[in-house]
Amino acid sequence: MEVAQLLQFVLAVLKVLAVVFVFALGLFILWLGVAYVRDKTQTASTLKRNYPVIARFRYLFEHLGEFFRQYFFAFDREELPFNRAERSWVYRAAKDVDTTVAFGSTRDLRPAGTVFFVNCPFPTLAHDTPTRAVTVGPHARHPYTTNSIFNISGMSYGAISIPAVRALSKGAKMAGIWMNTGEGGLSPYHLEGGCDIVFQIGTGKFGVRTPDGKLDDDKLMGVASHAQVKMIEIKLSQGAKPGKGGMLPGVKVTEEIARIRGLQPGEDAISPNRHPEVDSVDDLLDMVAHVREVSGKPTGFKAVMGGNSFLDDLCEAIKKRGAESAPDFITIDSADGGTGAAPMSLIDNMGMPLKESLPLLVDTLKRHGLRERIKVCASGKLVNPSEVAWAYCAGADFVNSARGFLFALGCIQSLRCNTNTCPTGITTHNKKLQYGLDPANKAVRVAHYAQNMHKEIEIIAHSCGVDGPRGLTRHHARLSLGNGRSVAMNELFPEVDEAKAAG
Repeated sequence: MEVAQLLQFVLAVLKVLAVVFVFALGLFILWLGVAYVRDKTQTASTLKRNYPVIARFRYLFEHLGEFFRQYFFAFDREELPFNRAERSWVYRAAKDVDTTVAFGSTRDLRPAGTVFFVNCPFPTLAHDTPTRAVTVGPHARHPYTTNSIFNISGMSYGAISIPAVRALSKGAKMAGIWMNTGEGGLSPYHLEGGCDIVFQIGTGKFGVRTPDGKLDDDKLMGVASHAQVKMIEIKLSQGAKPGKGGMLPGVKVTEEIARIRGLQPGEDAISPNRHPEVDSVDDLLDMVAHVREVSGKPTGFKAVMGGNSFLDDLCEAIKKRGAESAPDFITIDSADGGTGAAPMSLIDNMGMPLKESLPLLVDTLKRHGLRERIKVCASGKLVNPSEVAWAYCAGADFVNSARGFLFALGCIQSLRCNTNTCPTGITTHNKKLQYGLDPANKAVRVAHYAQNMHKEIEIIAHSCGVDGPRGLTRHHARLSLGNGRSVAMNELFPEVDEAKAAG
């Protein structure tokens, strides 16, 4: 009897499944018919008109290819903007697992422009030598002294999520590095972790703006009153879009973000393409002086270089006014820097890459006798020890990275930053997608990434025969010319003697 009942139950289930299958098949056939008619009668897509229904799968596969190419189709060293080998090193460093590799490098040293380093026959013995500290802003009321060498570049609350900001803030504190707020204003989540903070003033003045978009001194004093805020950075331009302001789609402008930025919820946050009040190098120096006086904190600016005439004009204006009028630091961003949203015409074609602009900036400051007065921060696709070590060879005082720390948070380069659908919860305000990002766990990874970066740059420095990253100079790096030939960096960019140039 029990067997008979079981057979009846199985038959009943099969009948239900058959009905469901027939119903689903009918819906599918109906969809095919509707899709066929729509594709044949529309005029917007040639492919759909010529190949109805079938052409739809092209767009599906094209979309899915963004997510699967890095796992199934791309080789270790070929993908852009970051290849699998680069991302894998960051992931391992962030997890604090073994970052060594076996059987030789997969990096091809033959293509022109490839950077490698010159080892010393008597390398520096590994020992606990404290990293040389640097003081920024000697003429500010509150100078900033730090020994950090690798810091978190500007990523706004709004562009990235609350859990991401929390993780970065806590991780920065653990590692003893600073965090740049980005142009979106200072949020409570930046302050939560207790790390040092660089407050960025973008062209939209978010967080320190009047209703008509001008700088509000009272709000600026309020921001600077936080002891954690160590420096102020005026953003002129950024790597992915020189000549265009920041863009945060309205779908990502929540009520809290709107309140912090001084906007309306759901309103696109479109910054001007420059500060309206800054129309010349004299205007820029006026703004730097004003912000430094109001805030009491070291003040500098961030820019992408487009040539050396601007730098020469700036230095000449500083010398006329006096060294105390100089910006306390300049953050130089590369033309291949990153962002969540930018026009392709700018992201592909505009601005100077860091390999050219960083030596140019350092040399220009030396020629005018201002190198010691103005500190230099380098930013733009510097996510691995080799790139960071190169920046120190070129003359940087600090290196900042945004995308490296995004990888440390778990970014998989799915390229959804501007859609509010980031699958890792980093660049989305969708609570369901944010759920998988645990700030406590990711903060540890952020700290490990920074610490392992510092460790491996020191390994490179010791191999070159110097005590640490700030001891690296241009003769320690070589650039490939192709065909098995290379040239020392100090031959391409001869070191400028600041004392002789100033004299």
